[in-house]
Amino acid sequence: MSSFQTILLAAVLPPFLLILYIWWKDRQQPEPFGQLAQGFLFGILSAIIAVVLESGISMLHLAPDVPASFLQATWKAFVGAAIPEEAAKLFMLWLLLRHNQYFDERFDGIVYATCVGMGFAATENIIYLLDNMDTWESVAIGRALFAVPGHFLFAVSMGYFYSMVHFSDMNGRKAYRIFCVPVLLHGIYDSLLFMNGLNTMWSGILLICFYIFCLKMLRYGRRRIAEQLKRDRHQATIIQMNEETTI
Repeated sequence: MSSFQTILLAAVLPPFLLILYIWWKDRQQPEPFGQLAQGFLFGILSAIIAVVLESGISMLHLAPDVPASFLQATWKAFVGAAIPEEAAKLFMLWLLLRHNQYFDERFDGIVYATCVGMGFAATENIIYLLDNMDTWESVAIGRALFAVPGHFLFAVSMGYFYSMVHFSDMNGRKAYRIFCVPVLLHGIYDSLLFMNGLNTMWSGILLICFYIFCLKMLRYGRRRIAEQLKRDRHQATIIQMNEETTI
């Protein structure tokens, strides 16, 4: 196996495993593999859109390329990364689901959002690893442990609220959460990393805060997954009871 093939495998494998995990969770009515592949492709396209948006933000100097303070780090995290990236993912998720006949369960929103998010993460992984050829192994490990699961959990929150609005489990006026919650999670995640990169006396504390935040986000994502699976099981039970009553 060539060096490039090894790097490609290291970039794609973690996102692929998380797609398999969320697909395995969707045991009641699993989505067709073709739909998962389409979602992954849409995620790749969302990464391209995000690169264009971020390039525009950089050219217009709307966010600092190298933050020099905690405020600039936070601004760069939200304006330079979280907002354009989550906007690109949401746009592609909307395109994927607007006429999708397979989007018939609440958990499906999480499944499809995960596919989009993992397509994005895989593309981002390839870019980062190719930009760091000398240290690609350590970069791949770090991204597999934090960046890829981060994008996974941002996607879980986006898919969760997308389904909540789509299936009328949530007031339509709260649809902003589909976008705002992933942006908030993403922005805080990047802010802590950018702040830690300033190498101040607070670096150790910021790193601990980052680990705690990742743990909290993991628990949040697991809870959202369990909630939607429970709602689908409850809905399936109601449908079955109605069918038995009709018969």
